[in-house]
Amino acid sequence: MTKFESASQPGIGQHYGPDDEIDLRELFTTLWRGKWIMIVATIAFTVGAGVYVLCKPNIYQASVLLAPSQEDSRAVGVGGQLGGLASLAGINLSGGDSNKTVMAKQVLQSRAFLTDFMHRHNLSVPLMATKGWDMESQEWLVNGEVYDPRAREWLQGKDGKSQKPTDWDMVKKFKEEHLSISENKDTGMVTVSIKSQSPIAAQQWAEKLVQDINEHMRQQDVEDAEARIAYLEEKLSETNIAGMQQVFYQLIESETRTVMLANAQNEYIFKTVDPAVVPQEKSEPNRALIVVLAVVLGGMLGVFVVFVRVFLSGRSAGNASNANISAGFDERA
Repeated sequence: MTKFESASQPGIGQHYGPDDEIDLRELFTTLWRGKWIMIVATIAFTVGAGVYVLCKPNIYQASVLLAPSQEDSRAVGVGGQLGGLASLAGINLSGGDSNKTVMAKQVLQSRAFLTDFMHRHNLSVPLMATKGWDMESQEWLVNGEVYDPRAREWLQGKDGKSQKPTDWDMVKKFKEEHLSISENKDTGMVTVSIKSQSPIAAQQWAEKLVQDINEHMRQQDVEDAEARIAYLEEKLSETNIAGMQQVFYQLIESETRTVMLANAQNEYIFKTVDPAVVPQEKSEPNRALIVVLAVVLGGMLGVFVVFVRVFLSGRSAGNASNANISAGFDERA
């Protein structure tokens, strides 16, 4: 190693030695020099967030708190008492009575039930062809490029095809943007929530969902019980054994009781503990939180850009210094 090299090496590496420490004064000086970058980044993010939150419509949420009907336990008791007799006749009375609530929750989110629900209550236009909700007139603002409210028909798109949504599209949007179902594992309570730009629609849809799932499950159980009654009556007419006839009579009585209890209950599966009300306050978006997060992110991005610039400028200066040293070494050589 030449004298020139030994003399120059410490000078080159003195910024990367093990004894180097972060100079807080230099750090703050660097940030102060790049203050305009941080200010511009923060303002840009804040303005962008402000425009975003102003464009986002208010969303209202209506929730209904439900409790499982106590009639399930009675049905289980009847099924347990006559289960042995029913098995002799080839009928299974333990057809999931204890799981009716679980089944009802799954049916409530099923594609078939939601499709029937939306068609029954004419929700295709509010779901797929509106731009918002007019709080003054209490009416939907229909998108005239998608749906003609006067002619009550869906318009054609740019591709010449009708813009009428499919059942798949409606169910997907309803489940992703409007419907949410949660359960308290400790109490067994179920909460059904509906989100919408219309507070009135949110309350009505939540209420109708509960009514429809109760009616759907009741009709299904009544149809099943009536089918079993018809089967038992047919078997009863085919036997002359007094003992078997007595069994069939008891089973028919049990199924008849099931039909009577189902038709006598308004809230068949779920009982309403806390009904849905028209929300007076929006649930989202949280505009203040979005703006605060934008300010923080803008400031962080500004600091990052300042340090990147300092790093790149320092690296360029180091490369230039190394080039000068190499040139001087070549001249001496």
